[in-house]
Amino acid sequence: MRTLWLNAFAVTAVVIAVTLVVVKNIQGDTSNELLNVSYDPTRELFQDLNRQFVAQYAKQTGKKLKIQQSHGGSSRQAQAVIDGMPADVVTLALRSDVEALHKRGLIADGWTQRLPDNSEPYTSTIVFVVRKGNPRNIKDWPDLVRPGVSVITPNPKTSGNGKLSVLAAWGSVIYRGGTETQALQYLKELYEHVPVLDTGARDATNTFTQEKLGDVHLTWENEALLEVEEYRGDLEVVYPPMSIRAEPSVAWVDANVARRKTEAYAKAYLEFLYTDQAQEAIAQHGYRPIKPEVLKKHANRFPQIDLFPVTILAKDWDDAQQKFFAEAGIFDAIHPVQAKLGQAKQ
Repeated sequence: MRTLWLNAFAVTAVVIAVTLVVVKNIQGDTSNELLNVSYDPTRELFQDLNRQFVAQYAKQTGKKLKIQQSHGGSSRQAQAVIDGMPADVVTLALRSDVEALHKRGLIADGWTQRLPDNSEPYTSTIVFVVRKGNPRNIKDWPDLVRPGVSVITPNPKTSGNGKLSVLAAWGSVIYRGGTETQALQYLKELYEHVPVLDTGARDATNTFTQEKLGDVHLTWENEALLEVEEYRGDLEVVYPPMSIRAEPSVAWVDANVARRKTEAYAKAYLEFLYTDQAQEAIAQHGYRPIKPEVLKKHANRFPQIDLFPVTILAKDWDDAQQKFFAEAGIFDAIHPVQAKLGQAKQ
């Protein structure tokens, strides 16, 4: 049985792997290697997809590729690429994280239109994980701010999961006809129930499952399904009546693939994500495949809930980033002390 806490050691492995990539770039040709810089809970997904893609590509072309993985909080990963991590592709939690690379000139204009479905090969959402028997009777967003309820979710300054938790909570008020003033008050109350802000989704999972801190974990749907699978009988998934439609985005990093001469491989790798084979694997790992026919096939795994778009909160994902998570944005306003503490826990 896999154990989630072991993935904490992946941080060290990532540092070693990325260091090796950089050294090899200096010492010799690495044009048959790709580095996929991804967000925190996608380790298992891309281990599977990488294996399948490498085998298929070798069969079709006779060329054997090597794919390195790097995982962490989505916003931290985007910043790492900006700071020089030699990503060939990025597969990040939010479009705004990929857009940050575009704004720095690392990804070309029009990147969302280079792949199908706005470069979103799957979707997801934020759900609740509770203890066995749901002792706090948590079923909906207002239940999270009842007296005595402790909520675990990561830091929105560093984590895609963290950002989506904020947006889902705010949106749950707006979607029901509430005002932004009411949403602001609810968000402030919610984060008074959050005792710690981990830097990434998997760190928050370990806090909830291993340290047994908190009554409810706000997390990605795929991470929730994995938690329940790993801790059979100890945890349960609760689907609130509504949550946000999360739209993880992918792109090849033009500046890096041009230098490393890996554009053809990077493009083929990301195009593979849209094949029936990859979409099936995506569903099996708890992500909602973008192909309707594959999603329908797995309907029993993905309950229907109201998934509202980011546009009920902001103009688009980039506007949401600025409105909620920029310096002096909404999150800093409602919980400035926790925001600083969370950023310091790195």
